Amino acid sequence: MPLNPKSFLYTHDPETAVATITLNRPERLNALTFEVYEELRDTFLALDTEPGVRAIVLTGAGRAFCSGGDVEEIIGALFERDFRGLLEFTRVTGALVHAIRKCRRPVVAALNGTVAGAGAVIAAACDLRVAAESAKIAFLFTRVGLSGADMGASWLLPRIVGHGRASELLMTGDFIDAREAHRIGLYNRVVADGDVVAEARTLAEKLARGPSFGLAVTKESLDREWSMDLETALAWETQVQAGCMLDPNFRESYEAFRAKRSPQFA
Repeated sequence: MPLNPKSFLYTHDPETAVATITLNRPERLNALTFEVYEELRDTFLALDTEPGVRAIVLTGAGRAFCSGGDVEEIIGALFERDFRGLLEFTRVTGALVHAIRKCRRPVVAALNGTVAGAGAVIAAACDLRVAAESAKIAFLFTRVGLSGADMGASWLLPRIVGHGRASELLMTGDFIDAREAHRIGLYNRVVADGDVVAEARTLAEKLARGPSFGLAVTKESLDREWSMDLETALAWETQVQAGCMLDPNFRESYEAFRAKRSPQFA
């Protein structure tokens, strides 16, 4: 798809190779609509191979990152659907998370204000989370009578914070503040509210200067190896690391070291 989404903002800085996606319904705390879900999914699918993009920042305009599904445009509309129609919707939401995880570019979430429901799962699906001091987060699904296992939350969250803390967050649906989210490892960094996007971009730019193939393999391995035993994981890593040694970035690192310069990774 051409990268000109209608339901959110998209920019690309060719000098840093960082793309920025900004959810842009600030008057609704960036609540998601059917269109936003679909365009986000398609954009992440495209960014997997988009020339000139080496890292991605995902953020929200205004007072929130994302407050979840829009109460009127999604939640109210779902009551008019039968099971087949509901399944069609849940497959779309799951496909968005799958697209974020399968995108080989590092994805950095810049979180502020409310990070709730589907917004919290989208944040968890990103590789790294830089949060403002205001960024309170909750996986609200049980609070509205649904399962906490939504959009891959019960797969993602234990890998970030552990089974016990994930169980509490998904079963209670309670908000936690930025300090607590950072303490349990859900947020990687917490900064002043006005600095969150700049900090996330700085981190994304650092990743964009890294070895793209090596970073893609790292992301894939972090997902794959969770369910492997040690023997299988070691076998996987022997294969992919040997492949990385054939990648030009490995040679570039060696040549840069010998020349006492910074490597210029592809």
